[in-house]
Amino acid sequence: MTENGLKEHAYTEQTYSQQNNGAGFSGGPRLLADIGATHARFTLETSHGVFEAVKVFKCDEYAGIIDLLKAYLDQHQAKRIHHAAFALANPIDGDYVRMTNRAWEFSIEDVRREFGLYTLLIVNDFTALAMSLPGLQPDDLMQVGGGKSVAKSVIGVLGPGTGLGVSGLIPTSDGFVTLGSEGGHVNFAPCDEREYAILQFAWKEWPHVSTERLISGPGLELIYRALADRNKQTVKPLAAQEIMHGALQEADPLCLESIDCFCGMLGSFSANLAVTLGAFGGIYIGGGIVPLMGERFHQSAFRSRFEAKGRFSSYLAQIPTYVITTPNPAFYGVSAILSEHLRGRSGDSSLMDRIQAIQAELTPAERRVATLVLENPRTVLNEAIVEIARLADVSQPTVIRFCRSMGFTGLADFKLKFASSLTGTIPVRHSQVRRSDSTHDLSAKVIDNTVSAILSFRDQMEVHAIDQAIALLRKANKVEFYAMGNSRAVALDGQHKFFRFRIPTAIYGDAHLFSMAAELLNPGDVVIVVSNSGKLPELLKAVDSALHAGADVIAIAPHQSPLAKKATVCLAVNHTEDNATFLSMISRILQLLLIDILTVGLSVDATHDEGSKQKELSHFSHLLISHLDS
Repeated sequence: MTENGLKEHAYTEQTYSQQNNGAGFSGGPRLLADIGATHARFTLETSHGVFEAVKVFKCDEYAGIIDLLKAYLDQHQAKRIHHAAFALANPIDGDYVRMTNRAWEFSIEDVRREFGLYTLLIVNDFTALAMSLPGLQPDDLMQVGGGKSVAKSVIGVLGPGTGLGVSGLIPTSDGFVTLGSEGGHVNFAPCDEREYAILQFAWKEWPHVSTERLISGPGLELIYRALADRNKQTVKPLAAQEIMHGALQEADPLCLESIDCFCGMLGSFSANLAVTLGAFGGIYIGGGIVPLMGERFHQSAFRSRFEAKGRFSSYLAQIPTYVITTPNPAFYGVSAILSEHLRGRSGDSSLMDRIQAIQAELTPAERRVATLVLENPRTVLNEAIVEIARLADVSQPTVIRFCRSMGFTGLADFKLKFASSLTGTIPVRHSQVRRSDSTHDLSAKVIDNTVSAILSFRDQMEVHAIDQAIALLRKANKVEFYAMGNSRAVALDGQHKFFRFRIPTAIYGDAHLFSMAAELLNPGDVVIVVSNSGKLPELLKAVDSALHAGADVIAIAPHQSPLAKKATVCLAVNHTEDNATFLSMISRILQLLLIDILTVGLSVDATHDEGSKQKELSHFSHLLISHLDS
């Protein structure tokens, strides 16, 4: 079934490809998904444009996204997945996702850790659809009127399904960037008396009628009921699937009128999008309804209404409109987004890809060298030929033969080119430290794990919460830090930095002391509570006392913890570590980063405060910013 319940594609599980060069990814297959309101579609991309093991699941049969992923991955346990990207029919804002069309909510980072992924990207489904367009071929599209698209021009994208998705592609010097949009929620504007009657009918249900209320699967059902009311017909309400069937079979005049009206509304809305964006690259239509209409869409009022723009009719006549007919276009979109993300993080890894691609042509012994290079690039760069041969379980001449098979004169030449191609390209990712690791690899893994967590934190941090915290601290009469265990080191760092701002500060690391201190707080005071778990009863009791006294509480803790739910503001640190060791390592770094962000935020604010009471504060702030700039 499509998202509006019209039809389920026949490809329950299959493989298909598009313009593939045959070279597999050096990091193994990539997991891609398109998760909608009704169905979720998964695939493994084994090389660029090759989608294997496409599988469709009914979302109603699963309690959440983790169960859904397990159901798919359990069927493909032999393949190790490192990178994944999903398109989701939902706005994406930060790490925590609450789906609007079903009772699913989850943390992106929690899902990434649950499945041991190095990378997990989740984007809006129409962002993915927009990013699929540059890679589509003529056979993937059906043109409906207009001239030729202009290269390097803005492209508009929309599609009715469960709702009405809207996006755009803006050309840049090295490709396109997507335009995030909730354009389906603009007011519906009727263009004739019939559409005005439908709008009046819709007003009986909603005081505000957005375009999505009518140009969508549920909207088609409403149009059918409204036209029946206007025509004074008594009919049984039909589902969108039934209306489509009645129209395509030409068996029901009311179904035909409903589809014609729907397509006319879509034409007017598409024209509005085209003139708004200046979309000379064309308007592309996806979603779960229009691609199923086939030639019926050609015969509809869509294109005539698209060009019916008065003085701008000739302007719109030049702009082509296309229906996206390829199955699962979102796969191409999330594939492009994931590839761009990995290139941005890893640079050009063409030599790694060459090694991956040539493995089948190597001798078995040379293949063992190739495997060592792919799995342990740093080791190969840093070790002598004797150690490389030992680790690969081959002779030293085999190492030389491998280098020559790759087109290099010898090991030194290979290392030089390999190091150049890997400048910043060894993936920054979480890796497990093993007893057998050399000191060099152990050190690199610890650094990589920390950097990976910092980069993920940077991408997912809640800026609004940080703004709130800085605003509270800016007005604070005094600031107190509460922490226990090794979180006290973070609290002490914060207390030291805030004191330099001449803010009265104190730190309490004993449960009895911060319990008593909380009772002495007043309105205008701020407490910063640092906790790895956010569950300690002593801290929760002190927070209750602080809030009761009228103080504000800033929690640096996991976002779903009891502490986060009690606090005035939560600055989320969601990195899970092994509590059995009683040591927070990466979490501590992220907590310190948040202290630094708050410090710099206060410092930037102070340098712009001409009425600052303390010259020393302003001087300290300028010094801090100068230090950061350097």
